[in-house]
Amino acid sequence: MNWNFDNSYSRLSDVFKEHIEPIAVKNPELVLMNKDLVEELNLDFSKIDKNVLAALFTGNILPEGSNAIAQAYAGHQFGHFTMLGDGRAVLIGEHLTKNNERYDIQFKGSGKTAFSRNGDGRAALGPMLREYIISEAMHHLNIPSTRSLAVAKTGEEIMRETPLQGAILTRVASSHIRVGTFQYVAARNKKDELEILLNYVIKRHYPKLINSNNKALDLLNVLIDKQIDLVVNWMRVGFIHGVMNTDNMTISGETIDYGPCAFMDTYDPKTVFSSIDKMGRYAYCNQPAITKWNLSRFAECLIPFIDQDENKAVKSATEIIETFGKKYEEKWLKMMRTKLGLLGEDNKDKFLIVDLLTWMHQNKADYTNTFCHLMNLKDYDDELYKDDNFQKWKKNWLERLKLNNNTQENYTKLMRSVNPLVIPRNHKIENALEKANDSNLKPFNKLLEILKAPYELQENISDYLKMDTSFKDYKTFCGT
Repeated sequence: MNWNFDNSYSRLSDVFKEHIEPIAVKNPELVLMNKDLVEELNLDFSKIDKNVLAALFTGNILPEGSNAIAQAYAGHQFGHFTMLGDGRAVLIGEHLTKNNERYDIQFKGSGKTAFSRNGDGRAALGPMLREYIISEAMHHLNIPSTRSLAVAKTGEEIMRETPLQGAILTRVASSHIRVGTFQYVAARNKKDELEILLNYVIKRHYPKLINSNNKALDLLNVLIDKQIDLVVNWMRVGFIHGVMNTDNMTISGETIDYGPCAFMDTYDPKTVFSSIDKMGRYAYCNQPAITKWNLSRFAECLIPFIDQDENKAVKSATEIIETFGKKYEEKWLKMMRTKLGLLGEDNKDKFLIVDLLTWMHQNKADYTNTFCHLMNLKDYDDELYKDDNFQKWKKNWLERLKLNNNTQENYTKLMRSVNPLVIPRNHKIENALEKANDSNLKPFNKLLEILKAPYELQENISDYLKMDTSFKDYKTFCGT
């Protein structure tokens, strides 16, 4: 199998985790395995019996060298601080590839831990398959993300609103350390423990900062850039995370925890898909502001290491956090220019971009397809784009495209590099999950295959390009 475990996090003090074995399941059955990722991790399961694989990916047997733990963390959930932890997840170890890249291998849905509170620690097949397909879609959209290695059924029913099939997802990440991990340790008021975590994170993720004169301040700076890049990418493809609590913001800058997430179809900045987000806290348009809010909570944890004088430390941290707005706007504008194929900068660009988004909002245009239409792709023609106001806007856009010696070949190539032709459409995801629950994986695998090449013109996929208007009031759920 070639597992190569080096479990550095589990060697930290027990403050940070609980040693625990996954709880055995009755009748494990492998549903799917990510062969591409298996290869990337330098693993080889080709000679392993399918029953052994099913036992492996449900935690009934653990690979040699693993060391299972549940990680402790806290989180501001919808603004309210709570002490949390892996309530239904077990990190079995850190696998090193041939290139010395380190990846957490984690089971999600593997049973109760010390952090489960009143939960059963289990997960249902639908939400695990949902995380599998959306996390893989994000990876192929070139957006930093946790990935999915396998889904296996447990052979047990779990109770939610109705009885559901139990399942376990094997999740892969460069780490599962979160803003909430720092919050958990900071809440204990033990500076030495916080320092251990700070040094560990820098050594693992940002080794260039090891000799920094102010590690905490530099880490904050790096993380602001990382998180801005991430959320700008989300905005680029119309992705709505749905539950941007501080325990769902990784220190590595990867998208994590695909619960009530979805991709926007009709452009509306206030779009919310999550059934639990009653006030729209995590709506599409609020994602940048929430990112800044979460980073402010991270900065609070680092105060003891920024300066011995607390007032000076708060001032320094605040100054850095306040760079967020300008940095975000610059990166967002750059991203939107690329989506529109614009070279260089022009002081009217922001108006051009905002005018298009306003038109899309007023006319209920499809976000993804509007940019595909602008790339002259025939499958994306729609009567809507014959609208006079759109045609006026398009004339201004075509004039702007002429600046800086731009050519049609240049701007088309630029646009095609960032505008997906296909996204995980909500109705397609739901249809695939519904069929998978009845043991028919064909629609799921077909959708998965199409989402592997989101920027390429693929044959016979017109059925995957349009929104389904019957999904107007679509709601997603956490699956806990």
